Amino acid sequence: MEVTQSYERRHSRWYEQFLLGLPFQLLVGLPLVIALPALERWGWGFWHVMPDYRANTIVAIGLAFVAIMFCLRRFTRFPGVQVAAYIAPTVSLAFLVVVAILFFTREGYTRQVLFTGYLASLIWFFAGYFIGRRYRCLKIAVVPVGHALKLQPSPHVELRQLRTPEPDGTRYDAIVADLRSDSLGAEWEKFLAECTLCRIPVYHVRQMQESISGRVRIDHLSENEFGSLMPSAMYSGVKRCFDIFGALLLLPILTPIMLVTALAIRKDSPGPALFLQQRMGYRGNPFKVFKFRSMYIDQRGKGFTDGDDDPRITRVGRVIRKYRLDELPQLFNVLKGEMSFIGPRPESMQLSEWYERDVPFFRYRHVVRPGISGWAQVEQGYAAEVDGMITKLQYDFYYIKHFSLWLDILVLFKTIKTVFTGHGAR
Repeated sequence: MEVTQSYERRHSRWYEQFLLGLPFQLLVGLPLVIALPALERWGWGFWHVMPDYRANTIVAIGLAFVAIMFCLRRFTRFPGVQVAAYIAPTVSLAFLVVVAILFFTREGYTRQVLFTGYLASLIWFFAGYFIGRRYRCLKIAVVPVGHALKLQPSPHVELRQLRTPEPDGTRYDAIVADLRSDSLGAEWEKFLAECTLCRIPVYHVRQMQESISGRVRIDHLSENEFGSLMPSAMYSGVKRCFDIFGALLLLPILTPIMLVTALAIRKDSPGPALFLQQRMGYRGNPFKVFKFRSMYIDQRGKGFTDGDDDPRITRVGRVIRKYRLDELPQLFNVLKGEMSFIGPRPESMQLSEWYERDVPFFRYRHVVRPGISGWAQVEQGYAAEVDGMITKLQYDFYYIKHFSLWLDILVLFKTIKTVFTGHGAR
C-alpha cells in the first residue's frame, strides 16, 4: 500500500495534465468561445431569445471548436508534430467546413458572430499551446534491459534510465521496457505491474520507437504484426468518397494551372507535356500514372532520380518538381480509383521488382492505394530511392499501421506547406 501511494504521488502531474485537457476544454474553452462573440453582438441575455439564425451560429461555432480540439489532440500523437504550426490551418479548415454546410443547406447565421468565434478559437488554442508548453516534453523512464537501451530521445521526449525497480522521486509520464527480453527478471516485472496499477502507462520498446521516429521497423515482421498493419476497411471506403469529391472539386480550379504548366513544358524542351509510366498500384496491380514531364526525352538514367543535380531534369522540370506541380495530372488517377490523395508513393515496375527481391515484404505496402503525397514524403523528403528505400518503407508501414483520417489530415497540411515552401522536393 505504501509503495502504491508513493507511485501515485510521484505521478500527480498526469492528473494535472488531465484536468487541463479534454474536460477543461469542454467546460471552459467551449462556453467561452461561444459566449464572447454572442455577447459582443447580441448583448447580455441573448439566450432568452433564440431565433434560428442565432441557434445555427452557436451550433456552428460549437461544432467547429470540438472538431478543432479533437484534431489537434490527435495530431499530438504523431511523432515530430509541432502543434503550433497546425493551429491556424486546423481552425481555418473547421470554420470553412461549417460555413460551407450553412451555405449549402441555406440556413441563416450571423457572419459577424461566426467570424468573431473564429478569432476567439485562434486565440484560445494558441494561448493553450503556449501556456501548456511546460507539459509538452514527456519524461519517460527506461528499464535498462534489452533493446530498451538502444532508444534515442527526441526534442519532445526525455528518456531517463532507471537504476533500480524502486520509485526515485521523479514524476514520469510513462515507463518503457523490452517486455520480450529474457533479462527482465522478477523484480522489474513486479515494478512494471505496480506502475500499471497506479495508472502509469507501460509501453513495449517497439511502441516507443515507433512513436518517437514515425517509422515501423521492418527487419522482422511476425504474423501478428502483419495483422496489426491491416488498414481499416471502413475508413478505406470513406476515404475513397473523399478522394472522388476532392478530385471533382479541384479539377475545375486547377485546370488553368495545368494548361499553363503544359505550355511551359512544351516551350522549354521538345517532347510531350505529359509523361506516362507503368507503376505498381493497389493490391499489386500495375497502372499508368500521369505526370507532367520534367525530364529531357533523349536522356536515360538509372530508373530513379539521382539527387538534386540530375542532368536529365529540365529548367521547367526543376520548378514544377519543387512545388509538386508535376503531380497535378494524377487527379485523373484518383478519379479512376488507381490512386488516392494520401498514401505510399507508387514506384515504377522496375524498382518495385528490384525492391521485392531485396525486401520480401515490400509488396505489403500495396495493401492501400498509392498516393499523390504520403507520410514518407513529408517526413523523409524525396531522397534517392535506392539509398533511402528501407527508411521510406518504414515510414510507409507506419502510415498503414496508423491509417486514419487524422493522419491523412496531418499529411495534407504538411503537403500544403511543402507546396508553398518547396521544402523536401527533388
